[in-house]
Amino acid sequence: MSSVRDRAHARPGGRHLLRSGRFAELIVADAGVEPGDLVVDVGAGSGMLTRALLHAGARVVAVEQDRDLAARLQRACAAADVVRGDARQTPWPDEPFRVVANLPFAHTTEICRSLLRPSVPLLGADLVVEWGFAAKRTRVWPSTMLGVLWGAWFELTLVRRVAPASFAPPPSVVAAVLRATRREAALVAGRDAGDYARFLARAFRSARLPPGAAARAAELGFDRRAAPRDLDARQWAAVWEESSARTRTVHAMTRRGRTR
Repeated sequence: MSSVRDRAHARPGGRHLLRSGRFAELIVADAGVEPGDLVVDVGAGSGMLTRALLHAGARVVAVEQDRDLAARLQRACAAADVVRGDARQTPWPDEPFRVVANLPFAHTTEICRSLLRPSVPLLGADLVVEWGFAAKRTRVWPSTMLGVLWGAWFELTLVRRVAPASFAPPPSVVAAVLRATRREAALVAGRDAGDYARFLARAFRSARLPPGAAARAAELGFDRRAAPRDLDARQWAAVWEESSARTRTVHAMTRRGRTR
């Protein structure tokens, strides 16, 4: 039997736990979890998803910050590796894994920033989040900086609506299941993740496309006068590729000039 590994002491607030074990099983079935898969349940709470994942034959790491919930979870799901800690600080597995979780709504963005990176060996995630968050990050237009950034390595889709009555206590907003599936071919090289994030941040902050982007408008399918939010993840990746290639060329010419 695994033991609860402590990583934090504060009790989280604003939690909305899934009410139905049957509904948790539907979420796990939709996620396509197979026997032997390593799956992380972030914010495991009362263990609805943890139990469903174990029943599906998964190897489960259940992350729960609350001391009492974590202890009850360990007793009810002895086969799971229960980690008592803040999901924003708990390290992700080193081997390929999936996530099926009802995220703490107040920390959804922070957790996704940590999770949806090319260096994390994430195969896919089915995340219960606020409807507004899922709709904003999955829409093609108008795009958002984070939606474009995460879209370079993951396909983001809105899977289902989750009514407030599905939770205890019910939240004041509708929720959704957001799915992130790792792309077979990344739109941007993982080694460029930091530079690409800064590139996008500058453009969205200034509300202007980078120099030279308008020259590719016709071939990439956007207007020459477009704003950053008018480009989708694929268009932004193409603009980045040309911009980074131009930068590499300038740097190479500079280095050659210095050696003459």
